[in-house]
Amino acid sequence: MEWQPEPESLRQLIQLFNSTQSVDNAVQQQNNQRLEELRRVPDFINYLLFVLIVMKDENSTVRAVAGLLLKNNVRQDFASIPPHVLEYVKRKSIDAIGDPDTLVRHTLGTVIATIVALGKIRSWPEILPRLMQLLDSSDYPVVEGSWDILRKICDECTRELEEPLDDGTLPLNVMLPRFLSFFSSESPTLREYAISTTTLFVRESSECMKPMMDTFVVELFKRANDDNSEVLKAVCKAVVALIETRPDMLMPELENVVNYMIHTSQNSDPDIAMEACEFWLSFCEQEEMVESLKPFLSQVIPTLMRGMVYSEEDLMILDNNDEDAVVPDSEQDIKPRHHRARTHEHHGAAAGGSSNSDDGSIHEDDEDDDDEYDSDDDDVYSEWNLRKCSAASLDVISTAFGDHILEFVLPVLKEELASDDWRVKEAGILALGAIAEGCMTGMQPHLPSLLPYLIQWFKHEKALVRSIACWSASRYGKWAIYESGPNMLAVYFEPLLAGLLETMMDKNKRVQEAACSAFATLEEEAGPYMVPYIQPVLETLMRAFSLYQRKNLIILYDAVGTLAEAVGSELNQPQFIHMLMPNVIERWEDLPTDDHHMFPLSECLSAIALALGPSFAPYAQTAYERCVQIIGETLQICQQSHQDPTIETPDMDLVIVALDFISAIVQALGDNSQPLIAEHNGVVLQLIGMCMVFESVPEVRQSAFALLGDLAMHCFPLLLPQLDAIMQQLIPQIDRNFMHINVCNNATWSVGEIALQAGQEPMKNYVNPLLERLIPMLNNPNTPLTLAENAAITIGRMGVVCPAMVAPNLEVFAERWCMVLSSVKDNDEKSSAFQGMMTMIGTNPQGISKAFLYFCQAALNWQTPDSYLMNMFVQTFAGLKQLAGDEWEASMGMLDPQVRQLIKDRFNA
Repeated sequence: MEWQPEPESLRQLIQLFNSTQSVDNAVQQQNNQRLEELRRVPDFINYLLFVLIVMKDENSTVRAVAGLLLKNNVRQDFASIPPHVLEYVKRKSIDAIGDPDTLVRHTLGTVIATIVALGKIRSWPEILPRLMQLLDSSDYPVVEGSWDILRKICDECTRELEEPLDDGTLPLNVMLPRFLSFFSSESPTLREYAISTTTLFVRESSECMKPMMDTFVVELFKRANDDNSEVLKAVCKAVVALIETRPDMLMPELENVVNYMIHTSQNSDPDIAMEACEFWLSFCEQEEMVESLKPFLSQVIPTLMRGMVYSEEDLMILDNNDEDAVVPDSEQDIKPRHHRARTHEHHGAAAGGSSNSDDGSIHEDDEDDDDEYDSDDDDVYSEWNLRKCSAASLDVISTAFGDHILEFVLPVLKEELASDDWRVKEAGILALGAIAEGCMTGMQPHLPSLLPYLIQWFKHEKALVRSIACWSASRYGKWAIYESGPNMLAVYFEPLLAGLLETMMDKNKRVQEAACSAFATLEEEAGPYMVPYIQPVLETLMRAFSLYQRKNLIILYDAVGTLAEAVGSELNQPQFIHMLMPNVIERWEDLPTDDHHMFPLSECLSAIALALGPSFAPYAQTAYERCVQIIGETLQICQQSHQDPTIETPDMDLVIVALDFISAIVQALGDNSQPLIAEHNGVVLQLIGMCMVFESVPEVRQSAFALLGDLAMHCFPLLLPQLDAIMQQLIPQIDRNFMHINVCNNATWSVGEIALQAGQEPMKNYVNPLLERLIPMLNNPNTPLTLAENAAITIGRMGVVCPAMVAPNLEVFAERWCMVLSSVKDNDEKSSAFQGMMTMIGTNPQGISKAFLYFCQAALNWQTPDSYLMNMFVQTFAGLKQLAGDEWEASMGMLDPQVRQLIKDRFNA
């Protein structure tokens, strides 16, 4: 007998679903608790399905709630659902595909697609044939419902659909021709489904799609002038997919395609125009094609500049000139902020973020470039739109074509900047900022007159003009600092700095945000040039602390931290510390641990600690103890949440930011941090040990290994008694497949620091297991550069302490080692690695013979070796020359004459 619900239970369930519409938090909590209890009822899924597909007289919202709960339960408990229950759900779901209610139909589609995605297509072999069969139905809800499920399955199982079924059939070979036939469907909804779904496989470069590409393009452009907006958006997305994955399909008709996209980029519907505008972004990413855009720039650029003007819809939300600085922010106005774990780098100049030391860089990952075009709008309206897409497109075009575009930009720009319509003027200011990076050289003659205008617009009556002027001006900050001419800081940089500092105190919150962000950009560019202005800058920043509401305080913390990074130890003056620290440290101490400000404020204090160095000592004890408390409590709650599902999993970013703050304290205090770390029997070392094996959040391990390296440098006596346990945890994290690159990177770096401190005897048991991982990683051409650099430096450092064990492998890694470290800037870590290399060469001189040319180049790439390292180079070349005897000249003859002479001049070889 088929399953039937118990009437009273069903009635209570319907009552519960109706109450989910309540806005009362207490009711919602009761509902959630009751639903969690019901999850444990064996046939709860059957009840949910019954409400969704059988109770057609019930409110569609209630039925949809049941469907969403069904989907969530299937997703969460899929592995434990009894097979007979799952088969029941499958059978009943197929029969209900054509429900007349669209909301219910689409909710059921989500349930079916979830089951297919989790169980794989092979476990439900009849679903695809059944759905394809239903596309021929004369009942529209059945066809639309089937299409809805198919598009969701295609989205979830894109790759799996290219795999043969048990009978050898490739599903897509059957599905794609049918999809293409729907491009000309009478229903605009089905046309949009067909185009969007087929485009998925174009984007994925599907093998099954390749024979049908000609048909796809022909059918697609039949819809180029479709009268439905959703279809037109789908067409634009498909053209973008083609330019990204199969530009060859567009080349024969490129002129027509470009003209179509120019026309569509000006569509009166801003959503259609935005989808078309994405074409220019993607076009400029195709290096082999980008020059083909050149003949059309005279049309494209004015189109993009017109697209930057605020729409009426934008202004309904954004045009706020209120003096709202005293109005508290609501929590939903504040974007969630996530801390970025530290990564140890060597390559190139020090990157943005916290500087680890002079011999490396601990930095935050780069932000997405598109975020630049989010800063000029209120976060309430921060989604991607035509204005931002147009600005980003102009930016990439300026980067691709440089000053060549100015002949098309400047006439429009001149007209817009002189306009009496503030919206047009504002768009011109946005365009001026967008071309800054690509057209800096060509813009330089105009900047002496333009920059003062931008600064003047900081006082414009419209808040949107003031805010975009700040952003645009910051894009030319580098010119004001470095390229405006000798002794011109007072003419351009100082007015820009003063203007931004004044505008940071604007009474409009959006303007405050833009000015503070622009100031942070400017001080990051200026670096040490900020030193003479520390006093007035700190005065403004401290005033801003008393003015800003919660949202803008986050940006203010970033500005303070960036100042510390820019001026470094110059901040370590009693008067500056007195101005800065009471305000910042008291805020941090008073802040609840779960407050969103904990992340940016901790990052800010970390930067300050690094800048103040030993002068941070008066604040270190309190900060350190709280960080240890945060790590311990968060790890404990996390363990409890694994055992008790009613306990919410904590935000592990708290652990990451606390580990990074302790790292900053250790670096600031140096060896004087040992008493702190030793407190409470070194409990922090136990916590770090737990973090080093915290599998579920790689960033926790990443920061733990960064801290471990810092402790090795400054607190090694505390690590030594636990060295074996540490190495047992550390070595497996050096993953030759670098699944988690930053974890592997920091683990590799920390090994090098431990090796230098430990010396030969404690390290000898770990050298071979480490080399088994480090040498293949170094030699793998796919290893990311930063990771390869750290691997090379760590191998070199092990060569310092255990040369007899590492040197026999010299021939295996020497060539790649020299190539990788040749481009690394001079620093202490590189120096210690080269000392190890030359010690190994002394132990096994034959090992360098095949890589001799690379070693010579790596040696010459040193710019400022210290006297000890220089002496080692001289001795190493002398030893190799003596060993080679009469063959030395032949070896040197293989070098370029200029290189040969440099070797002789520098190293007396």
